[in-house]
Amino acid sequence: MNDSPSKSRGVFYGVGVGPGDPELMTMKAVRLVQQCDLVTYLSSDNGYSMARNIAATVLADSNNPGQQEQAIVMPMCESREVANSVYDEAARIIASHLDKGERVVFLCQGDPFLFGSFAYLYDRLADNYEVEIVPGISSINASAALCGKPLGLLAENIAIISGRRGSDDILQTLRQFDNVAIMKPGRRRAELLALIEAANRVDDCCYIEYAGHENQRIVQDIRTLDAQPGPYFSLFLVNRARNYGSTK
Repeated sequence: MNDSPSKSRGVFYGVGVGPGDPELMTMKAVRLVQQCDLVTYLSSDNGYSMARNIAATVLADSNNPGQQEQAIVMPMCESREVANSVYDEAARIIASHLDKGERVVFLCQGDPFLFGSFAYLYDRLADNYEVEIVPGISSINASAALCGKPLGLLAENIAIISGRRGSDDILQTLRQFDNVAIMKPGRRRAELLALIEAANRVDDCCYIEYAGHENQRIVQDIRTLDAQPGPYFSLFLVNRARNYGSTK
C-alpha cells in the first residue's frame, strides 16, 4: 500500500465474508459492509453472487441510506485475457468512487488473500489508494471444524495447494506434508482421488463441498466418493493420523 500524501480520500476495503455461514462474518466485516458507500462483488452472467448472498442479511441492515451496489460480472470461462479485462474495468469504476472520497467494500468469499479475486483488484489499486484488507474465515478453517480435523499440531507441517497444480507436485505434497488442503478440485476430482490413493493417504482424507452453505456436503470416507467432476467450491482435507498423547 502506498502511504504517500497524494493518496485519494476514499478507502478501498477487501472484506472476507467467510465460507458461507453469515454468522461467521467478523464484527469488523459487518460494520464496514453496513457503513460503506459502495458495495462491490463478483457475479456470474446470470447475476448471482455467492459473496453477496453470504452478506445479504448484513446488507439488509445497512445503516447508510445512500449505499449503492456494483456487481462485477465475470464470464464463466478460463480466459485470463477476459478476466483481466473485467478486473481492469472494475478497478476503473472503483477508482472513480474512491476519487470522490467514498468508502468502497469488495466482498470476497472466504479470505481476500487466499485464492481470493480481491488480490487482482488490490494489484491494480493499492499503489494509488488506501487499501485495507479485512481477513475472513477460509473454507479450509471451516472444513477442518466441520470434519473435526485439526489443521496442525506441535511439529506437524501443513500445505495448501491448488487442485490445478501438476500431478507430480500434488503427489509430492501429499507425501511430504502431514496435513494438506487441496483447494478447488472441481473437474479434476477423479484424478486427485487417484493421487491421494497413490500417496497412501485415503484413510487420512475427507472431502467437503460448499462448506458453511445450506447445500454443504461432507464425505468422511472418500472411498464412497464418485470419481466424477465436482463443483468448484470444494476441497480435500488430508490429516495425518495422530497420537494425541505424544509430545512430538
